[in-house]
Amino acid sequence: MRIAGLEIRACSAEPPAGGDELRGDGGGKRHEFLVYTLRTECGRSASMFGFSGASAKGSAHLAKTLAPFLIGQDGRDREALWQAFRLKNRMWGHFPIYVWGPIDCCLWLLAAEAAEMPLYRYIGGARNEVPVYLSSMFLDSGEDYVAEALAAKLDRYAAYKLHPPGRSVDEDLEIHAAVRAAVGPDYTLMSDPVATMTLPEALRYGRGLERLEYAWFEEPMPDENIPALRELTRQLDIPVVGTETLAGHPYCLADIVARQVVDVIRADVSWTGGITGVLKSAHLAESFGMNCEIHTSIFHPLEMVNLHLCAAISNCSYLELLAPVADFSFGLAGDLPISRGVATLPDRPGLGVDLDWDMIDGATRELL
Repeated sequence: MRIAGLEIRACSAEPPAGGDELRGDGGGKRHEFLVYTLRTECGRSASMFGFSGASAKGSAHLAKTLAPFLIGQDGRDREALWQAFRLKNRMWGHFPIYVWGPIDCCLWLLAAEAAEMPLYRYIGGARNEVPVYLSSMFLDSGEDYVAEALAAKLDRYAAYKLHPPGRSVDEDLEIHAAVRAAVGPDYTLMSDPVATMTLPEALRYGRGLERLEYAWFEEPMPDENIPALRELTRQLDIPVVGTETLAGHPYCLADIVARQVVDVIRADVSWTGGITGVLKSAHLAESFGMNCEIHTSIFHPLEMVNLHLCAAISNCSYLELLAPVADFSFGLAGDLPISRGVATLPDRPGLGVDLDWDMIDGATRELL
């Protein structure tokens, strides 16, 4: 299982055409992404999508510099490689937080496929079905959020999360109230304003969400604003959720978890160092009786890896899925295995579904 090569594709693709889905900021636009492929001397290979930041071509060239680091290494030594990359990154690498995740995912997929086991069972299965919630983009009006929330409820998604416009606290709270009134008192709602507020604004916002019985309040301030987040968590009853954008999981989380800076941490296979990084973060949180809710990784092949992780840890409630779903529904040779708001884990080895190589080949702009 020694690694023989690392191939990186810089890709760009239009989102699939789809009906009259609501398209807010970030939806309905061209997507740039990477596709990593690890090949072994024994003839195995594994591929996974990757985040591309501001430039797919720029990120592809940066990721390709890791080829000499990987070639010749035993692909089964995931922990050793994870630790060695951490040291390499410290020694003036300073890679973006999304570079290592797809490589780690490929390493796990190689091993799971060799073991002829679905990835979640290879990690250590906890369940084979996971509730899914729908997560909005930044939409234009309250009517748009109401329509999307009602559609999510009709499609039996377990919950709906708003990314509100963020133009003002008052407008955002009015939108949250309109959505609550539309879906009724029993449907689960969450809010993620994405780091727009001061502490006084977040306190007022959070108390408004408490009155509306929202389930959680996510990233109201930047994740690194630790003193303010701790005070917010101390004063509010609604769970405060954060940490998805912090580099260096799980080490950056140790004091955050121990001092209850937030009530719930976030991690994902793209920004948290792959499957290995998410498992470390989730187990850290579990030891303190805290949930680690898995953050969307945007692209559906990465969401499949997230799904396997959701099924392999005990302290996670949902799989997050971005809306409009059609805008992000590419990369797999088929749809995500979701029906009536529940994702069912596949039985096939590894990822359990195939990548859409015709689509990937058509989207490839540079192959390294």
